[in-house]
Amino acid sequence: MCTRAVYLGPEETVITTRTMDWFAPMGTNLWVYPRGLERDGAAGPDSLRWTSRFGSVTTAGYDAATVDGINEAGLVANMLYLAESDYGSPQPGDPRKPLAVSAWGQYVLDTFATVAEAVAALRQEPFYIKEVQTPDGHAGTAHLSLSDPSGDSAIVEYVGGELRIHHGREHQVMTNSPVFDQQLALNAYWEQIGGTVMLPGTNRAADRFVRASFYMKAIPQTADATKALASAFGVIRNCSVPLGITTPGQPNISSTLWRTVADHKNRVYFFESTQSPYLLWINLADLDFAPGAPTLKLTLDEAAALVEDGQYVSGNVAAWLQPAKPFAFLPAPA
Repeated sequence: MCTRAVYLGPEETVITTRTMDWFAPMGTNLWVYPRGLERDGAAGPDSLRWTSRFGSVTTAGYDAATVDGINEAGLVANMLYLAESDYGSPQPGDPRKPLAVSAWGQYVLDTFATVAEAVAALRQEPFYIKEVQTPDGHAGTAHLSLSDPSGDSAIVEYVGGELRIHHGREHQVMTNSPVFDQQLALNAYWEQIGGTVMLPGTNRAADRFVRASFYMKAIPQTADATKALASAFGVIRNCSVPLGITTPGQPNISSTLWRTVADHKNRVYFFESTQSPYLLWINLADLDFAPGAPTLKLTLDEAAALVEDGQYVSGNVAAWLQPAKPFAFLPAPA
């Protein structure tokens, strides 16, 4: 349902792109969180609790889950649907605290500065994930991708009840099914054919993985931010699913609702609705992440676009942010 791809250029030019593909509008809004927020993992009275170490700019689904974002250290987290996700069940006496999957991405953005730091901590499994059901009745099962200003990446999945982490700069792309190690095997086959000869062109997750992998390596690698962003946008748009396209019985194929692009080096977070002709962005340098600063919200319309008096708004939207109470994460069933 989604595609994530990372552009790696010279002079620490790193850009993370992603699509959000889903069955129906998600009531998407943008949020800005300061440091020092007290968090609850929405998994019952014993759920994981933490205090945010880093401020962040995030994209929310249904105002009930953090599905994408960048923190002030430049760490990016992307949540993508994965039907095969199996988080397992804790054994009696398990000392770990539960964390709803709806809060997983925010926990990482709140807590870690780099991919390496996050991976080291997550490998210790300090909590266990609990599945949620989305407000539109679908299983809220996801895997997580991480990237940072160094170009490091990690793919974090739970398969068969076990944690799997693929860590390394080479893991630039993630889509949906099948699980990540099978995606790598499929991509290896297409690398032998060569993308200049033929690329798979369907909307299937495996085909999008191959195209994103080829194009991210084939496009010019430049330190010019404007050109690098243009190239990165070109790749993620190429991997988008046109509006109105869904495939019955294949939940991994749905229309692209919106795209985000995170410029790690310059700390700029871009948002593009597929129902708007204009691009929005937030420069993190314009924001106050100090403890005690207000939580801010950019309210988008049902089409995930910013509209004023019937006209689309574009450009830097920091001035449009309004104070708001942080949303509650979608709770996991008891």
